[in-house]
Amino acid sequence: MKRIIILFSFFSIFYACNAQKIENSTNNNVAINQFDDISNEFQDSYSDDFDPLSGYNRVMTQFNDKFYVYLTRPVVKTYKEVVPNTARKGVSNFFTNLGFPIRFINNLLQLKFKNSWDELQLFVLNTTFGVAGLINVAEENNFNLKYHNEDFGQTLGYWGVGDGFHIVLPILGPSNLRDTFSLFIDEYANPLKPEDTSFYLTDSTEKSIGLKAFKKINNTSYSYPVYDKLRKDAIDLYPYLKDYYNKLREKQIKE
Repeated sequence: MKRIIILFSFFSIFYACNAQKIENSTNNNVAINQFDDISNEFQDSYSDDFDPLSGYNRVMTQFNDKFYVYLTRPVVKTYKEVVPNTARKGVSNFFTNLGFPIRFINNLLQLKFKNSWDELQLFVLNTTFGVAGLINVAEENNFNLKYHNEDFGQTLGYWGVGDGFHIVLPILGPSNLRDTFSLFIDEYANPLKPEDTSFYLTDSTEKSIGLKAFKKINNTSYSYPVYDKLRKDAIDLYPYLKDYYNKLREKQIKE
């Protein structure tokens, strides 16, 4: 029964408006500005590319949308109202610091050595002087250091691997063949992966799910206005989200 409750709680908040790729925003204005920058590039220009799963994707888009409206959004809004912004920012800093291995490795794989060096400095600085990452010391002291968010999907794209056909994942939202495969690769470098070794923070699936769910709730408390704006502006939600995701990933790969 305990596992069922944990799993239900996890799925009720794990929906992200664009497959976890915008969750690095640290406030609502940044998130909405990101939406405006991307949406202006493809507004009213839905692509007619190869989409063999279009029927399934449309059904799953509607399922995810209802899941967000009736479960995710109420939970996230309540969390935002109850937890002060200072605490939420500390939680965001902590989990961002934990994401160091994924960012560091993928920057190296893309030969972005300056970015990897920035990541290493930030991790050491924030882990030691930032109370295990709760404080972004570099940001607080105006150091010329910033995070460079890279994942294995971006790494494959950097080396010319195509995105493949579009896939809408249950709860997670828009993705594609390349990025879906990459989720499993990045998971091995994720300290929240459930493994009984010193590198990973959790030794059970339940603990891993709990921490990932908490992370998603906190991050979505900043970014959920983006999806609200998408829903409001879209005439046909599926192609709108599809183009949004494709343009966003294309931009991230080029950066």
